[in-house]
Amino acid sequence: MSSTSPVSIASSTSAGAAGGSVIDVSSLVAQLVAATQAPQEAVITSQTQAVTSEMSSVGQLKSALSTFQSSLATLDTPGAFGSLGATSSNAAAFTAAVDSGATLGSYSVSIGQLAQAQQIVSTTAYSSSSATVGTGTLQLSLGGSSFSVTIGSGNDSLSGIAAAINSASGNPGIQASVVTGTSGAYLVLTSTVTGASNTMSITETAGTGLSALTYGSGSTNYTQQTAAQDAGFSIAGIAYTSPSNTVSNALSGVTLNLLTTTSSPATLTVADNTSTIESNVQTFVKAYNTLQKSLTQLGGYDATTSTAGPLMGNSALTNAQSQIQAALYGVVNTGSATYTSLASVGITANSDGSLSLNMAQLAVALSTHFSAVSALFSGKGGVASSLNTVLNAQLGGSGPIESLSQSLVQQNNALTQQSQQLSQQMSALQASLTQQYSSLNVLLSQLQTTSSYLTQAFASLPNAPKGSSSGG
Repeated sequence: MSSTSPVSIASSTSAGAAGGSVIDVSSLVAQLVAATQAPQEAVITSQTQAVTSEMSSVGQLKSALSTFQSSLATLDTPGAFGSLGATSSNAAAFTAAVDSGATLGSYSVSIGQLAQAQQIVSTTAYSSSSATVGTGTLQLSLGGSSFSVTIGSGNDSLSGIAAAINSASGNPGIQASVVTGTSGAYLVLTSTVTGASNTMSITETAGTGLSALTYGSGSTNYTQQTAAQDAGFSIAGIAYTSPSNTVSNALSGVTLNLLTTTSSPATLTVADNTSTIESNVQTFVKAYNTLQKSLTQLGGYDATTSTAGPLMGNSALTNAQSQIQAALYGVVNTGSATYTSLASVGITANSDGSLSLNMAQLAVALSTHFSAVSALFSGKGGVASSLNTVLNAQLGGSGPIESLSQSLVQQNNALTQQSQQLSQQMSALQASLTQQYSSLNVLLSQLQTTSSYLTQAFASLPNAPKGSSSGG
């Protein structure tokens, strides 16, 4: 506010006599409007800040609950505990994986031979990889598939022929290379497909310049380094052969990856996948501890800093907390007298409300009574399934948290409307006051002009007394 008064008294100078502004209308009106608006505006601003802060806090609450709920997906249904795992007693000999078709069981596995691909090496040693071999057309076959390569004067060297084979259209898996030794360069053909039926044959279908590279029954043009053969193994004493070392049709729901032969039987065990469940429970405990930290920050009280959380005492938060804890620490009918609560499987509460997990205790529970642990989390009334039900109700469209959110939005909109109405009222007040004080200003100006005129008129009268005198 200016230190200069918006109201001035006109002097008897010529400027005053001429009539002028007696009141600084714009300054006076601005001060009056500001004085009227300020307290109302302060209340609206304070309320808006409080509502905005609470809206932000409720948003954080919703996010924290939703994030925690996502950790329940691997524990809240019986299907989450239905996964099986396969282990090998000799992982150097074979590994295994299972799918939904697998069943619990233990099997003896013996591997007599691995599937392998054929490899042949030309018996003719050429002077170098660039040595000329000849021209013509070769037809190469692998198993039941075949393709042709035509060799002309531009690629009739040993390396040219190898490149032509490798780049040929329709090649089912024959790789050609040139290996140079002390006695010369040799053409090496290797199949990329294992199995006894996947043998190679080569015939010359046009020309005679490539006859030294043909191969078939009784041929002496190549030496076989590795024979095409099937894998031979047994499961539970039942013999089986496979063209591949990856076998998925010998044992239902199980895929074996054969790695080497065995001198004594190894054991394949298909059992409940406890390692996955252990990992999922660890994730659940960490997720809950993150949630608990968020809830404490939002609704707790920090005695060290004497600071209350933005939602301290809020019914939506306290209601969610109480229902979550009821589900978390409830006793569940699992069919076991031992494993009926989280504490019984190694999950206990700390003084700050967070959880601790004893992995050894959980492992014992899973290995001795897997079905009870499954029921504890995912069965009817189970911890994870109950928590999921609670969170669905809390976060649903008609739940208390969403209702609070909608209420806060309405409050915020109402405050915005109040602010707009106050601005309109102040504009109207400003206009009204401006009109009133402008009219008053005109009247005062006229009175000042009249006063100045009368003063000058009286002063000009001839017998106007100049001062008081005593009578004689």
